[in-house]
Order: sequence, then structure tokens, then C-alpha cells
Amino acid sequence: MRAGEVKTEDDGAARSRPSPRGERTGLWRIGGPAIASFIGLVARSSKVVHEPADLDAKLRRNSPAILACWHGQFMMLATARPKDLRFAAMVARHGDAEPIAQAMAALGVELIRGAGAGGRKKDRGGAQALRASIAALDGGASIVMTADVPPGPARVAGLGIVTLARLSGRPILPVASATSRYRSLPTWSRLTINLPFSRLAHVVGDPITVPRDADAQALEAKRKEVESALTAVWLRAYELAGADPAAATPGAVLPPPANTGLRLSAYRALTTFARPALPFVLRWRAGKGKEDPARQGERFGRSRTPRPDGPLIWMHAASVGEMNAILPVIDGLGRARPDVTCLITTGTVTSAEVARQRLTPGAIHQFVPLDVPAHVRRFLAHWRPDLAVLTESEVWPNLVLETTARGIPLALVNARMSRRSHKRWRRQGRLARRLFSRFDLVLAQTPEIAAAFTDLGAPVVGVAGNLKIDAPAQPVDHDAYERLVAAASGRQGYVAASTHEGEEAIVGAAHKILARRFESFLTIIAPRHPERGTAVAEALRQQGLRVRQRSLGDLPEPATEVYVADTIGELGTLFALAPIALIGGSLIDRGGQNPIEAVRHQAAVLTGPSWRNFPDVYGALIEGKGARVVTDAASLAGAVGDLIADESALRAQHAAAVTALAGLGGALERTVSALLERLPVRAGRAAPDAEVQP
Repeated sequence: MRAGEVKTEDDGAARSRPSPRGERTGLWRIGGPAIASFIGLVARSSKVVHEPADLDAKLRRNSPAILACWHGQFMMLATARPKDLRFAAMVARHGDAEPIAQAMAALGVELIRGAGAGGRKKDRGGAQALRASIAALDGGASIVMTADVPPGPARVAGLGIVTLARLSGRPILPVASATSRYRSLPTWSRLTINLPFSRLAHVVGDPITVPRDADAQALEAKRKEVESALTAVWLRAYELAGADPAAATPGAVLPPPANTGLRLSAYRALTTFARPALPFVLRWRAGKGKEDPARQGERFGRSRTPRPDGPLIWMHAASVGEMNAILPVIDGLGRARPDVTCLITTGTVTSAEVARQRLTPGAIHQFVPLDVPAHVRRFLAHWRPDLAVLTESEVWPNLVLETTARGIPLALVNARMSRRSHKRWRRQGRLARRLFSRFDLVLAQTPEIAAAFTDLGAPVVGVAGNLKIDAPAQPVDHDAYERLVAAASGRQGYVAASTHEGEEAIVGAAHKILARRFESFLTIIAPRHPERGTAVAEALRQQGLRVRQRSLGDLPEPATEVYVADTIGELGTLFALAPIALIGGSLIDRGGQNPIEAVRHQAAVLTGPSWRNFPDVYGALIEGKGARVVTDAASLAGAVGDLIADESALRAQHAAAVTALAGLGGALERTVSALLERLPVRAGRAAPDAEVQP
């Protein structure tokens, strides 16, 4: 059953039959009766206890009522129905809910199809379900509905249930069922499967009424009352059943598995055996400009910088994008706790340069140690952080295991996970549980991502939003900007930013089309990895284009067709220069790069079809007409040309982008607040008695 779901005979809501789903529905109808039969077996084979003892009479006295339960805990409620009372259950309209709908129907429960939005933008039939549920209550049926709405947060009552009580004038009855034997699935609400031959407890709480004239403040008070009462009856049901509710509790801080398991043990052994080869790997990477030879010791956990006295927060960001996102978090933490030192680690040379330019005084930058147990232990022994904070998808097994083994609180902020990654982790369920259960806090970018982390075993998950939306625009080097403006001398053009291998050829082909339409057209390409600049320039020359390269000190000349800006930390300047920006990683299947910087600098955004890395941002931009999708050289040239030719369209697209992003903000304040709550108020961790083993 889904929160905010009901049934009726009007508005297209079918009262006793689920909505058709084509051929798939027939298959689901086989599963539904089987579930109903299993529920019947649990009820018949278990010893049943009621609270209050006259539970049936209490249900009759308050009928019709709104029977509120927690999501994932509804399996046995149908068996508490007195035979002379009608129950109607809200069940979502999507196909995955069909087995539940069929099971409820087989148990004599009527159906109302639809669900509350739960923070989603799309219509899930909530308004229709609300009308249907009021009609069902008027007709004498009690409504069973979950108070928390998918995809969470779990065990937090929504306003939908108290709104229904206000509009219908009927009381809310908190109800719960539990069995002594059960299994909980790793879903956002810990969907619970009750097992036969148990002790089965049904509990009904006292009625809660909501006045018809209740204002917003009164509704919020009633929502909290429902939440508190529902938690109380739920815990009481488990107590009467003689069961431990921990495994069925979303967000419960359950102890991680005692051992690391075979796969993690194998990983730890392999990374340890690889230690002798790592210096050679780092030298090879340094030769390609991917490592800083002068700071190679930091990759082995060694540091020349002493640990300062007092509390220390360690924050890790993979590269430039993550670095820019957490810089405001560091500033916010510093303002709230001036006594705290922030240590930030990154893994790339480019992000280290950004740290050098933009870190506030007092903050420390180090390269993150390689994910080898001994190197991570050495790093932790030196810095002794009071709180460790990883960003986005930086989940390195040895780093996680060694940090939590020392009792250091561990958080993951701005957390993101694609559907593809979620599926891969789910296939390794035990491995995922052993890692994600060790996080003390996960702050996800979207509710869907939060549900994925909960599914994988993270005990405390919240939704904060995307930090990159709240991050200030990257700085503009005004001297460099003026020199570029003078060199471009009023030519039409655009920037292709953060491009990956395979995209520059498409941009080069698009340039040839644009050059036929606009005289002296200039294309600027900023490769995602600046060290590719020479190879990019040479490939473009092979396409017959005249190219200049910024890392060589060049500026565009009148004859220059493509300018390769292969430098570090200059995207802000380039976005300020160009009125249009193609965001790379999207014309090939790389999931796209962050478009927010371009919008901040008033550039109109173009993207390829691959933008899964930032679904909330691109979804809002595209839906709000704040970004255009291109697929190849021809469509790229067409979109750029149309925006250049129509300045009003260019301004309108940028304005739409600003509006779309404005609705996604607030992550910075929520993240800083959550981290401050988990930062110990003490003088910092004491130094170890002995040096860590190298």
C-alpha cells in the first residue's frame, strides 16, 4: 500500500479492480492471490493478540475511519478487519503495486488507486485518490492508508492523511500489526514479510480528529500527533508480538556486519599486494601530468604538514566539480565553528590547483591517500579527524573501513548514484551492506537517490539537494577576460566546455557548418582534462581547422577557427566570454557534466542526450526550457546558430534556466547544519601512543 492512495467509483478510480496494465496484469493476478493465501496462512497459524482487547468493537465505534499505518508494515492489517466492516485501501497505480492490489482484493479489501506525490513532480493520482477516499468514507468504508509517502523519508507522516481527515470529518485511527517471526527487505521503508507460526499482534490507537477549520499551523500539529501516535502503536505491536523491531526500522543505526566478507577481504588483500608497484604507477602518471611529483608522499599517507590543535573535519572531493561544491560548506562550517580546522583531500592535479587558489586561510589541502589499508591508516593516524566527510560517489572500501574502525563518524554529502550504479550495487547486496551500513549519515541530492542508498543499507539517509546549485559562480580573471575579448574582436562564437574524447570531432564538424553561416566564427573548446589539449588540437588540425592552444600562451588570432583552452581554473572566465555553452560528456555516453556554472555566468546551455549524472538539474532545465538537447554536429550547429541569430530567444532561455535552478536550492544550509550536529564538541582527537605501522 502506498501513502496517499484510495478508491472510488468516480473520477476513473475503479473500486474493486486494479487498473489494467495490458498483458502484464494477467501475470500479476496470479501473484496477488498467492500473496493473499500466504497472508491467510500467517493469520491461521499464528497466535493472535489484540490491544485493546475489544479491538473489533473499537473499530466499529469509530467506523468509518482513516486507518493510518506505516509504509512497509501493512501486510497483516487486512486480517484485523471485522467481517461486518468495509475496508478500502489506497494502492498506487504503477505496475509494481499490482500484486498488492490483487492480494488486497482477494482478502475482501476494496481498492482506491492513486498516491501522494511524495516530493515528486509528476502526478501520481493523489488528487483523484483524495476525492475517491472522501466518497468511500461517505459510503461507509474505512480507508487504510500509509502515513509516509514513497520514496520517503520513512516514518515521517505527510500532510495528506490529516488533510483527508479535515475534509471528511472522520477520525484517524493509528493501527499496526506485527509478528514474532518476520523478514524485512532493504527497501526505503523496510518492507516487512510476516512469517507463519508466529505470535501475531494487532494494535489500534486512540482516534485523532482534525477540525474542519484547521489552519496550516493546526494541520502541522495534527501531523506530528499522528506521527507520534503511529510510532507508539507500531512499537507496541512489536512488543506484544515479542519481536525486535530493529530490522524493520528505516534509518535504525544497526551494527554493520562484524566481518568484511570474502569480496572485501579479497580487495584488501589485492590492494596490499599491489603496494610495491604503486610508486612506478605514480611516476608514470606524473609523466602524463596526472600527479604532482613533489607531493607524491601524500598519496602514501605521509604529510609534511603538522596536524593543528583542536577539532578537525576531513572532507574529500574527487576533482574540480566536487571541490567547487564543498568550498561553500567549508566556509559555512568555519563561520559556525571558528575553532575547527578543515582538511580537504582531492585526487587530481587540477583540483589541487583550485584548492591553492580558492581555499580560505587556515584550511589545509592534501592529496588523498591511495586506497591501500596501510596508506589510509598512516593518513588517519597523522590527521586524527573528528569527522570524515566524503562527497557524491567517492566510496573507497579501505578508506571507509579504516575510518570507521577508528570510531570516526563518517558522512557522505551531495550523494549521487545513477540507476545503473544502483543496479550494480544491488547485485552485490552483501558487499553493499558491509560498506554503506558504516556511514553515520548520507545526504542525497534527490529523494530517488536517497531511496537507493537506503536500499543498499545506509542507516541514516536524508535529502539535502544538490550543493552545486548553491555554490557561487567560479571567479572570472578580469585581466584574462579583457585580453580574450580584445583577441576575439567582436567575433561570433560559443564554448564547448568539459569535453571528452570523441566530442571534439563533433564540435569541429559543427564549426564547419557554423563558419558557412557566420563570418569569422570562433569555437572555444575547454577539454575536461587539460592534459589532452595537445592531442585535441592536433586532431582538430587533422579536420582541416586552424587551431591555437591556450596552454602555449596563445590567444585567438583573426584566422583562428578553434581555440583550445587547455588550462586549469578558467571555466568561469570562458563562460563569461561566450553567450552559449555546450556542456561536455553528453554527446557521448559519459552522463554529462555540471551545467550550473554556465548558467551562473549567463550562458545559454546546450547538452547532448547523455545527462544521467545530473538528472535533477538537467531535468529541471530541459522541462523549463532552460536548456536545449542536441545530438550531433548538425543539430549542435543549428541550435548555436539559432540562438546567435535571435538574441531574445537567447535571453529567454537563460532566464528560464535561472528560474529552473532557483527551485532546487537550499542544500548548503541543510548540509552545514547536519554536519555541525555530528561534529563532537571537544578539543580534538588525541595523538596515538605509537606510530602507525608503515
